[in-house]
Amino acid sequence: MPSGTLTMDNLAPGSLVVVRDEEWLVTQVSQNRDGTLITAQGLSELVAGTTAQFSEAFDEIEVFDPKLTKVVADDSPNYRRARLWLEATLRKTPLPVGDSTLAVADDMLLDPLDYQRSAVRKALDPEILRPRILLADAVGLGKTVEIGMILSELVRRGRGERILIVTPRHVLEQMQHEMWTRFALPFVRLDSVGIQQVRRRLPATRNPFSLYKRAIISIDTLKSDRYLAHLRKHHWDAVVIDESHNITGATQNNRLANVHAPQTDALILASATPHNGKKESFAELMRLLEPTAVGPDVEIDPADIKRLVVRRHRHSPEVASVVGADWAERTEPQNILVPASAEENAIAQEIADHWIYGDSKRTGAEQLFGWTLAKAFLSSPVALAETAKARIKRAENLSVSDTESLERLVELGEKAQGKVRKYGALLGELDRIGIGSSSSERVVIFAERIATLHWLRDRIIKDRKMSDGQVGVLHGGLSDVEQQEIVESFKQEGSAIRVLVTGDVASEGVNLHRQCHELIHFDIPWSLIRIEQRNGRIDRYGQKHPPRITTLLLQPSDERFSGDVRVLRSLMEKEHEAHKALGDTASLMGQTVRSRSTRPRSRNCVIGRRRWWRASPTCGRRPSCRPRATTRPLIDRRSALASCSRLFCRT
Repeated sequence: MPSGTLTMDNLAPGSLVVVRDEEWLVTQVSQNRDGTLITAQGLSELVAGTTAQFSEAFDEIEVFDPKLTKVVADDSPNYRRARLWLEATLRKTPLPVGDSTLAVADDMLLDPLDYQRSAVRKALDPEILRPRILLADAVGLGKTVEIGMILSELVRRGRGERILIVTPRHVLEQMQHEMWTRFALPFVRLDSVGIQQVRRRLPATRNPFSLYKRAIISIDTLKSDRYLAHLRKHHWDAVVIDESHNITGATQNNRLANVHAPQTDALILASATPHNGKKESFAELMRLLEPTAVGPDVEIDPADIKRLVVRRHRHSPEVASVVGADWAERTEPQNILVPASAEENAIAQEIADHWIYGDSKRTGAEQLFGWTLAKAFLSSPVALAETAKARIKRAENLSVSDTESLERLVELGEKAQGKVRKYGALLGELDRIGIGSSSSERVVIFAERIATLHWLRDRIIKDRKMSDGQVGVLHGGLSDVEQQEIVESFKQEGSAIRVLVTGDVASEGVNLHRQCHELIHFDIPWSLIRIEQRNGRIDRYGQKHPPRITTLLLQPSDERFSGDVRVLRSLMEKEHEAHKALGDTASLMGQTVRSRSTRPRSRNCVIGRRRWWRASPTCGRRPSCRPRATTRPLIDRRSALASCSRLFCRT
């Protein structure tokens, strides 16, 4: 813009100036003994949203003169540039706050689904002064799409100028891609290196989060202490926290969330598994949205849940009528009970005798370490041996008997690596699926321990005669770039990967359903959230083939150490607590069984808190256990038959 005829003498609020190579809007002009002092609001990218004062005595202030502006005719075909300018001006004009109609969400690159529109309308309810919502739809229903629709509407209403999205690091690129390609919302992806580059560009006194209006950052990066002071001083129009079940408890993630919640007008939490079976954790999420929603006894008014939470699942009426053939119905899950080998039974007995039940004086960390060993053993003997070796290496607070027990566990774990019964069952499942070097079938295998992942990969390559490139390994020890490369490769039809062996880093936000409909839990996680998240990687909207979930459950012969079945029982109890709070839960280890009132019933036995009815005798000591009328997930019948005589059944 031309400048020069205006001088400092006739400078007034509303004038445009250039100072230090940046554009500013003058808001106040005053005089002092050094000359003119102006207060200005930043306009150009580097200084946008900041306020500064400049003195004529120290800075060269160049003033724009609007009289010298020249009107140029639009010579583009059909006045294209002028029409684009008018359209952009109209889009920048905010809609009324009370307008509840969707202005732009339906015009985006997506399938417009009614249940997603209803979530957006709930978030933008004119009765709510600040949009605050927990998107808790079951895995696979499209919470990312709902986030994008809400943000698009906020931007259109002039309430989404500065937006921050916080996600796990392995879904950063996926979230950024979805926001841009579907909703035309550009977000700058920042990691720790990116933030440091921003800080080098800015003066030391400037907040690094003020440079970009819209940023997407990993929660692992943002929770660092070095950024807390900057975050507390920065205000956002909207903050999105994806996979928000990770921000509960006394953790750095929770501290980060509590910093963000007061610093934003709109807060969107997203999690398919917001309830981990403990009401205190769910209450923390509700407090972030509205502190008054949680009472002193940690009880939450159902009316507040209805107002602040959106929760639907695959069979909800408004979802089932929409998804249709675009989401194939899950086949009946397989829960395969695997009797332990003699070597595995020896490990179970050692852990039970010495670490869990042997010393009643163990307290605190010592007592918990026994269950750490148990968890490692249920993953694989190689994971157990690695855990025991690491504990021996640390050596502190270890008695002589503890050291001897750990050395025995290392020896037993190494002997058992060739006698892992669950691995034999896994090979049987790979045969059923048709996995091989020349096959096009694919499978995802979940396990928790990194040692187990690498052990499985090496064994599968050897036993199935596959190449290194056909079996991929994904875990949290890889960089975000390496993780994203593996995930993106597995999604492609032309990818060489046939078996993806992964830890729980792939259980959140990663879409694996495009080329795969088989999932195997080699070990069962001890978290209700984890197992539901795992299943949702292939059982989600867009799955064209009936997904099949298979779980391998190890059962040692030691009655005190009941293995995976004990873990399963605990998960079912947590699921019951989540069911009470949310009204429904995703299918845990089986399908939802609908009414069977026409079938004959006799005396009942109980699995966890679920009632089962008895039919013809087929199980040695007891009649067989079969599901009674219920609407809640149940254990597979074969698992119940195998374990009812010892662990669950009672008359």
